[in-house]
Amino acid sequence: MTALKQYERLESLGLWREHSEAQRREVVVSFGNATLVIADSAERPIAHWSLAAIERLNTGEMPALFAPDEEASETLEIEDETMVNAIETVRKSLLKSRPKPGRLRQVSLGLSVAAVLALGVFWLPGALVRQTISVAPITKRAEIGTTLLGHSQRLTGSSCRNPLGMAALERLRVRLFPTQPRPSLVVVPDGISGAMPLPGNIIMINRKVIENTEDPAVTAGYILTARAIALSADPLEEMLRTMGIRATFTLLTTGNLPPDALRDYAEALITTPPSKLDNAVLYKLFEETQVATGPFAKDIDPSGANTQELIKSDKLGGERGPVILSDGDWVALQGICG
Repeated sequence: MTALKQYERLESLGLWREHSEAQRREVVVSFGNATLVIADSAERPIAHWSLAAIERLNTGEMPALFAPDEEASETLEIEDETMVNAIETVRKSLLKSRPKPGRLRQVSLGLSVAAVLALGVFWLPGALVRQTISVAPITKRAEIGTTLLGHSQRLTGSSCRNPLGMAALERLRVRLFPTQPRPSLVVVPDGISGAMPLPGNIIMINRKVIENTEDPAVTAGYILTARAIALSADPLEEMLRTMGIRATFTLLTTGNLPPDALRDYAEALITTPPSKLDNAVLYKLFEETQVATGPFAKDIDPSGANTQELIKSDKLGGERGPVILSDGDWVALQGICG
């Protein structure tokens, strides 16, 4: 996100209200990866707002008042003009990167109505989902993904952001995904099994797959599995099929999803994670990243009875392959939730 680079180290104080009846509390506001991070005085993140979805409630007035969505039940008040200008710059940049207002709606609606009238097929859920994901821009996918991430953290806990751990996580991300577009990696305290993908090229990782092993290859294996799941079945398509025809048609015609549908899906995703996985895709990822399959296979099944195919797919011939993380980075990553 070009507009974000110059602000990646910017922080300011703010007054955050969790809901309309809650007391305001002083917080530290900073930029995260596609999110605005709100932390308490001990630098523990307590909320993540999607930069693509932030709304300004009092344009032109100071202190500025922001909300994470149109509902505006949660608010953030900021007096720091530098931070306010930075947020506005990023918002405007994101708005410019989206299709022109109404264009997605008009084009998509026109195509859909024409198809419905001519062929009568777009009322079928499968065809409607395929049409919707074919016109959904990258910025909309990112917005949906970060919003889902925010809702998910009600169950998983706020993402872990120890600075040294975050730096190590970024090096792991580059090591596993050397070319763009790289998925965003987010470590959460609990609530998910292993790692799972979200729309918008996001992978959530349970801290346990980092802390409960001494081998970075195990952690890498879980991340690659989540990536393989995303490549096997588009997370946005899976989400729309679960949400149903009404939410899908709303996204197609307005460019937005019902907030309650997103909240409900976030809960469903955590409790019933996606299961579609093409093993061939997974084995190819291990080969391309030169990560040994043995440590990961042993972690998910110490007996090896159910992972023989994964072990045999190892193209490194039992060798460890290139270093995944240095010892120092691995220790830092294990403390990311500290």
